[in-house]
Amino acid sequence: MQWIPPLDPKRHHLEQLLAARGVSADWLNSGDVDTFHPANIARYSIVEAEKIIPFKFRNTMVDSPDIQAWLQEIVAQARTEQSARGNPLATVIHGRSLLLLGPTGAGKTHQAYGAIRELAITGVAARWVVTTAADMYGALRPRHGIDSETEFRRYRDARILFVDDLGADRTPTEFVEEVNFRLINHRYEHHLPTLLTSNLLRPELAARLGDRVTSRLIEMCQPVVFEGPDRRRGEAA
Repeated sequence: MQWIPPLDPKRHHLEQLLAARGVSADWLNSGDVDTFHPANIARYSIVEAEKIIPFKFRNTMVDSPDIQAWLQEIVAQARTEQSARGNPLATVIHGRSLLLLGPTGAGKTHQAYGAIRELAITGVAARWVVTTAADMYGALRPRHGIDSETEFRRYRDARILFVDDLGADRTPTEFVEEVNFRLINHRYEHHLPTLLTSNLLRPELAARLGDRVTSRLIEMCQPVVFEGPDRRRGEAA
């Protein structure tokens, strides 16, 4: 773990987030040069999160009680496993998954990126891999000079994975179905925390994703349903 110098909360869009979660800037910038101090882990996580969060979502915060509860649960599990292993670093390794469902523009992606920011300030390390489903399939399609299996393992074995817009393909190909099953089945069997969003409603999942994938998703994920109008249209207006 690299030591990270003090951060300016304003520059890193943290003022509102820290205030809402009762985290002081003094604590965030404490820890001297102890790389395993939770405050340094938080600073490191904040810097890493900024690399994977799009500019549009740089100020996001979670307002869903269900997502907040999920974050608290995986943080608690990380600290429990840290204690059991005698490890100086609390890191997310195992935990339940979360499936955010709802129509386009209901705020699912906003909340997911908010979860990444919120987890960062807890002082628990979380090595995220972030992708859209479409980008993941594109990265995995066989092509010259690319080892698709090595690329697949990056998603399969991610400590904590965020896949946005799962099930967007109206007529999924055999390739997409295989990727979905292999990915979800592995993360299901190994209890790896996964954050997923989908425009599908729960009754539509099996028709689009297949029974095998849907069965595993239902068991491994807590569903959170979002409702309401398309927020993007409102912002554009």
